[in-house]
Amino acid sequence: MPRPHTAMRNIRNVLRLSLGEGLSLRQTSASLEVPFTTVADYVRRAKATGLTWPLPEDMDDDALEARLFSKASRAPKERPLPDWAQVHRELKRGKHVTLMLLWYEYREANPDGLAYSQFTYRYRAWKKHLDAVMRQEHKAGERLFVDFPGDTVPVYDAKTGQVAMHAELFVAVLGASSYVYAEAFPSQELMYWVTAHVHTFEALEGCPALVVCDNLRSGVSRPHRYEPDVNATYQEMAAHYGVAVLPARAYHPRDKAKAEQGVLLVERWVTARLRKRRFTSLGELNEAIATLVEWLNNRPFKRLPGSRKSLFLELDRPALRPLPPTRYEFATWRKAKLGLGYHLEVRADRHYYSAPHSLIGEVLDVRLSATTVEVFFRHRRVASHLRSYKPGYTTDPAHMPDSHRRHASWAPARIVSWARKTGPATAKLAEAVLASRPHPEQGFRTCLGIVRLGERYGTDRLEAAAERALALRSYTYRSVESILRHGLDRQPLPPERPTTPPLPAHANVRGPGYYR
Repeated sequence: MPRPHTAMRNIRNVLRLSLGEGLSLRQTSASLEVPFTTVADYVRRAKATGLTWPLPEDMDDDALEARLFSKASRAPKERPLPDWAQVHRELKRGKHVTLMLLWYEYREANPDGLAYSQFTYRYRAWKKHLDAVMRQEHKAGERLFVDFPGDTVPVYDAKTGQVAMHAELFVAVLGASSYVYAEAFPSQELMYWVTAHVHTFEALEGCPALVVCDNLRSGVSRPHRYEPDVNATYQEMAAHYGVAVLPARAYHPRDKAKAEQGVLLVERWVTARLRKRRFTSLGELNEAIATLVEWLNNRPFKRLPGSRKSLFLELDRPALRPLPPTRYEFATWRKAKLGLGYHLEVRADRHYYSAPHSLIGEVLDVRLSATTVEVFFRHRRVASHLRSYKPGYTTDPAHMPDSHRRHASWAPARIVSWARKTGPATAKLAEAVLASRPHPEQGFRTCLGIVRLGERYGTDRLEAAAERALALRSYTYRSVESILRHGLDRQPLPPERPTTPPLPAHANVRGPGYYR
């Protein structure tokens, strides 16, 4: 639609005063009472099309309008655009790479390129069209998101055909490249949770700076919004690999959105594709999972060049920290109070291990691995033993008081020989005491205490008390001391229990030989 006659007259007056009379844009605006931006636009268009004042005599209003407001005159100058995908990748290389730096490098290569405001505006507009997986800002090698999502895969018994276990699927996703690792385990127990991390680090051939986990019981002992309590074994594994554990906040799905998206991908492209297969071993299942995960990582992106694998090799792999020289050895932690016997019990093995007697009454930290038992007090190791899986005692002589150490150096024969000086009944009682203990050393102090009772009550009374204790089958210091204190040693011994008479011969009595 043609512009009104008054508008075209204003345009001619603007061009006359600005181009012909040499007035500034503000002076022209004030003189004609036309907005400054409108004056500037008219003058810019005239200069862009090569018009000068005076205008050609044969140029009427229609020709002037066509000259100033044609599509060619309104078309902005074409400027070279950057590769937004490359800009997106460069931003993930480290915290010091910023949009300002990338724009500066872009303008060095393209002096007539976009201004900084347009550069940032167009990049953010481009980023909005990416998949949700790729929209999150994660630095290369910084975060690894891990989870046991809860989905299981049945593993069947090869002989019976029944389900032998429901294998739990562990999923790990790197933040920058969205590279996926997945593996099946028998359960979500602490041992498998830690082993899954070790296998992930070895598969990535490096360690991230942060591991973001859900509030799984195996990883987080006590969930808390601000200060969650991370399991001691999990924390030890993280320290071994030089990573920090960052539990996600409860009811904040954005904290672990990358893990949720990775889980969704694995469920869609791995477990769903395995639904018709029957696996008879965990190894067979993991072999199939590894094949499909490799395909998933090599699958091209829809809106970005490359794949998760190529992006991992370009961004995350160079930024990962190197693996330690040795693999982490799984160990569990527990707290135990050191009792008067300066031994700590490992209940699973029914075995006792010594710790320094000076720490009696203190609560100690005990680390149990497959081969060793280590005891710590205030983060300082105070004892270390080879682990034994048989009931009994393991004692380091350095942990014993001086008096106990001297007694422990005595052999059982020496203890019995010393007791025989009091009398045969005392010696026999000492033998019974040593034989009744799981470990002979446990009876040394009892025997010494019994023999020393002769210094208080006399050897004759002690010998009589030993005979009564043997008759009662009471092989303790307290029992002998009680007999002497109450004068029971002066009383007749209790009659022996009558023996059961033999059964008469009869056809219905089969005898013990039948049951052998």
